[in-house]
Amino acid sequence: MTAQLPLAADLVQSVDWTAIAPPLTAAVVGLLVLVADLFLPDRNKHLLGWISIAGLAAATLALLPLRAGDRTTFCLTTDPAACSYAADHFALVIQFLVLAGALLTALLSVSAARDGELPAGEFWFLLLSATAGAGLLAAARDLATLVVALEVASLPAFALVGMRRGDRMSSEAALKFFLSSVTATAVSLLGVSFVYAATGSLYLNRIADGLEEVPGQLDTLAMAGVALTLVGFAFKTAAVPFHFWVPDTYVGAPLPIAAYLSVIGKAVGFTGLILVTVLAFPAYSDIWGPALAVIAALTMTLGNAAALRQAPGREHSAVRLLAWSSVGQAGYLLVPIAAAAYSGRDQIGATVAYALMYAAVNLGAFAVAALVARSAPLNRIADYRGLYHRSPFAALSLAFFLLCLAGLPPGIVGLFAKVAVFRSAVDAGLGWLAVVMAVNVVMALYYYLQWTAVLFRAPQEDGAGEAAPVPAASAPAGPVPAVRPAVPLPVTVAIGLTAAVAVVLSGAPQLVLRFADGSLFPQ
Repeated sequence: MTAQLPLAADLVQSVDWTAIAPPLTAAVVGLLVLVADLFLPDRNKHLLGWISIAGLAAATLALLPLRAGDRTTFCLTTDPAACSYAADHFALVIQFLVLAGALLTALLSVSAARDGELPAGEFWFLLLSATAGAGLLAAARDLATLVVALEVASLPAFALVGMRRGDRMSSEAALKFFLSSVTATAVSLLGVSFVYAATGSLYLNRIADGLEEVPGQLDTLAMAGVALTLVGFAFKTAAVPFHFWVPDTYVGAPLPIAAYLSVIGKAVGFTGLILVTVLAFPAYSDIWGPALAVIAALTMTLGNAAALRQAPGREHSAVRLLAWSSVGQAGYLLVPIAAAAYSGRDQIGATVAYALMYAAVNLGAFAVAALVARSAPLNRIADYRGLYHRSPFAALSLAFFLLCLAGLPPGIVGLFAKVAVFRSAVDAGLGWLAVVMAVNVVMALYYYLQWTAVLFRAPQEDGAGEAAPVPAASAPAGPVPAVRPAVPLPVTVAIGLTAAVAVVLSGAPQLVLRFADGSLFPQ
């Protein structure tokens, strides 16, 4: 018995609690909120929101001790290089994006939860759970952890989309999201099983080595596994042809959750896609590289073309326009990943830089949409007419966000981020994809600039549907004057934070562009 003790001790993995602190903090606070909801009286339920915000802030601060990017944990005792969790620079940047984005989403949600539009306890628990899963996925370095993290991030999102009880549109959006996502996950799990059968491992670095020497009789199985594994992550990125759920889901979901899906949900997909392609499947880059290049071209083209159809109609939904815009933006984000198949993993830094820019300005645009929705629940393009006269700060902020998304000055960070993505395509020899991207950037200018122009037009006073509607209880007789909607403090803070970040990044774009100049993974 004594002789067996050293062997038993060797099988015990040490846990680096500091390394796993960011997602763990979000998960623990989520459980605390769920338990607290059982005991708090209804008049104090609003405290759950502030506890959640404090927890997300603490989780974000927990990244500071990890900034060296050299920690791993849950490693094999027989092979310290095979780890399930790595707090490297890539994981830390994505976790910052996820946690900061969730924090802004929480700020946008405080008013809705306080007013009883959303069930407070369930909402905050699900939001924190989804955030913990997204943070875990960024650091996952084996396929089992990757799939579990993907589901932890996805399953709460289904419930969050359908959180507005009694709303048929919300329930329908949740059902579409659930059915399509479950199908994609099942296909992806089948791919993971094929990869495991071909390589005998689930660790990404071991899979990469195994795929280099796959026996001839298993080559077809390995190729099928690679292709099927990518399907689940392509769905999360809203890439064509897995984009069909986006418009209805964004419109039917509560507005803060639509903002969450547009940024954190998309980050989950791109993170998983980067990990499996660049770290696990480099041996099959001749398969996934061209496929992702074609998908990127189709995604940006279809997304921008659909957004163009929304722009001319003043009665069209602004949220639906943002949804199609996010599909087009997903195409740009796919370009550097495709380029990595041709010129090395350093190219994925351009995707990370673009994602950081996109997260800040897109969350800002949704924050302004949340403000407008308080007086215009339909959130039509027409409801933004004269916004500058009612709320100058919100109008100027939204205009700046749209210019950043379009890549026009003074939104310098958007311009530079697009140049970084464009350069990655050129450096990889994908000149045709760079041309497609340039054409799509020009296409997108139309609907971004048209929406920007609407903000500064004089509001109509004839009640013809152009001016922002006023709540019936306070509507005066006669012509409807332009009114300034009440702005909840959390929404003001969210708009202010995103606007400040966008301005700082436009003044110092190197803060995010530095990620595009080097590898985020240890060599």
